[in-house]
Amino acid sequence: MRCVIARFPFELTKSGVLESMKGIKPEPVTGESVIIGRRHYPVKQVGQVITRQDRRDFSAAEVLRAMAQLGFTCRAVPNPAPLSIVSPMQHASAMLGTPVTV
Repeated sequence: MRCVIARFPFELTKSGVLESMKGIKPEPVTGESVIIGRRHYPVKQVGQVITRQDRRDFSAAEVLRAMAQLGFTCRAVPNPAPLSIVSPMQHASAMLGTPVTV
């Protein structure tokens, strides 16, 4: 499959990506990730290995799009849980260690 990453055309195949990532130890995943084989790789690490370019030269979206088209499972960043809003009185009560009943 022909795709463009960082303004450069690449001819990528699923078997070629599998071969390129063989023996590469995955870095800790903190954002988007791609599952290659049984391992979860950060998108930027995969992009760096398959394009041999610096991670600053391409976006995660470019690599995610290419990996999804090749049939790899891609995971987005999970949404954080919403924070509960605490009133000033509840905050002060919690700091004193006494429950407030309103």
